[in-house]
Amino acid sequence: MRLSRPHASPALLLRAGCTILVTACLAASSQLPPNEVKISEDGEYRRIQANGIPDHTPGQFPNRHNPNVIGPQSYDYKVPLHPKLAEKPVPYRMQPFGIGVNGVVFDPFAAEWWQGNPAWQYEPHGGAIDLGLDSSNAHVQPNGAYHYHGIPNGLIEKLAGDQKKMVLVGWAADGFPIYGPYAHSEAMNADSPVKKMAPSYAVKQGTRPAGSPGGKYDGAFVQDYEYVEGKGDLDASNGRHGVTPEFPQGTYYYVLTDAYPYVPRQFAGTPDGSFARRGPPGGGGFGPPGRGRRGGPGGMRPPGPPGPPGFGPPPF
Repeated sequence: MRLSRPHASPALLLRAGCTILVTACLAASSQLPPNEVKISEDGEYRRIQANGIPDHTPGQFPNRHNPNVIGPQSYDYKVPLHPKLAEKPVPYRMQPFGIGVNGVVFDPFAAEWWQGNPAWQYEPHGGAIDLGLDSSNAHVQPNGAYHYHGIPNGLIEKLAGDQKKMVLVGWAADGFPIYGPYAHSEAMNADSPVKKMAPSYAVKQGTRPAGSPGGKYDGAFVQDYEYVEGKGDLDASNGRHGVTPEFPQGTYYYVLTDAYPYVPRQFAGTPDGSFARRGPPGGGGFGPPGRGRRGGPGGMRPPGPPGPPGFGPPPF
């Protein structure tokens, strides 16, 4: 007599597949090479050489919204040791804003636009797209580059533990230091208590104009926000002048915040050319990864701006 073999139910197969996928993602994250970073002074510059591997536990990559695997990079950046404020803020797009003390870059913009229109760029934290960010507000590019889109919680935990204190987390491309999210309540008083810094941006009132995605401004796009002087603690570059543990006499510094712009979207000084984006848009450079659906819901990726890579027209 021939016995029939039992068949697994679709639900059981689905659960098994999910288990295999999660196990594979965990294995990929746990088999990373060690973090390597060297920060040195070279003449009038601070040089940061790193492999871009985080020194804290990252999320699961690949994941449902980010299909890429973390891999080592060959970063070699330099920033001025004695940075100076520019006459006016310097906008940028699709390049790293700076690099963490652990050698992971800060890269706030997403390579996602509404219908390929560079005038309407999706905001990674705006809720309209899911980039598969982990608990450190990071994800992975197609070339394996793990990078931050916001406060690097894993790095801050390694540096400060559970203490609320002012922590140097990196250097911007123009040479000014990056802190976050805490700073002294009185900018020039090192004895004043620290508090979480509030940015000075707000979602615009009203509805988007003709030729746009339409609807009310709701934070889904970078262009939904505007600077409101005096609204928070920080200026339009998400920074201010004050004392810090590393600069007790005072310096201009940037702050990473838990509300827009999260990572500054313009420079107060002049960024070094070593941070200029390399490679085609969404390819081997520093833009966030493409994922089949290009340009967000109903969108596509526009061509790169003309001129020197990484320094195209401002995104807003």
